[in-house]
Amino acid sequence: MSRSSEMIMMNDTITEQKIDKYLDTTRRALEKLKVVAPAKSFNKRLADDFLNMATSYYEDAKHFRANGDFVTAFAAVNYAHGWIDCGARIGLWDVEGDDQLFTLFE
Repeated sequence: MSRSSEMIMMNDTITEQKIDKYLDTTRRALEKLKVVAPAKSFNKRLADDFLNMATSYYEDAKHFRANGDFVTAFAAVNYAHGWIDCGARIGLWDVEGDDQLFTLFE
């Protein structure tokens, strides 16, 4: 078996450690972000909706993980972080320039 085949085989399973790492990263991102859109603006409504979606998917991921469904938990936590990154990238919240927890535009 070649080294590249071994690498593929090692990454084809969602382990408890992997899902816990992703859940922790998303938890830290949710804790860090701060909505900065003005209170009576369309962007505030967007920010609230994006945050609701991210939080809902994150809570779903925790539920699936607790029930041993790591595949669905992994999918849900990645959707959650996608909503978080989108909000950060378009400026709905302040993430203090953190390009480790968030995907920023610049």
